[in-house]
Amino acid sequence: MAHTFLLEPGRWTMQGNWLERNGMPISVKGMTLVAWNRDNWFTMATKLIFPGSDRSEISLQYKGRLHEGERQYTFLLQHSILGQIEGEGWIGLDTIVQRYWVIGDRQRRSGFETLHRISEDRYYLSSGILAGHFLTNTMEVSLERQST
Repeated sequence: MAHTFLLEPGRWTMQGNWLERNGMPISVKGMTLVAWNRDNWFTMATKLIFPGSDRSEISLQYKGRLHEGERQYTFLLQHSILGQIEGEGWIGLDTIVQRYWVIGDRQRRSGFETLHRISEDRYYLSSGILAGHFLTNTMEVSLERQST
């Protein structure tokens, strides 16, 4: 079974929990759209909302390139809170792992995401953002592919 998230165009919904240092988990929901062009470039747009919370929504705009014949890719990300980000991803047999760093950030913020394939239509995402050496927040969500 090959990866369907990221490697195929599609629309995904997500639902789970967001946890910040010294805080209680809060509900998070979102949507991700993935598109590809002919030159192995992808775009991905994600919007996260926090139902029942006064927390502002988060939007993420990715543009990346899968290296031909490789299982690695690089990307640029515009994050509504963190700003401009650069990152890399590796495509494993059952997981897709991304790491990224905020460009020109005095707090030395960086992050990671691991997407574990449950089935062709479901993934489990675990992510975290760090400031220096300390975790500032994590997110755990289930992703489900929507039929077109």
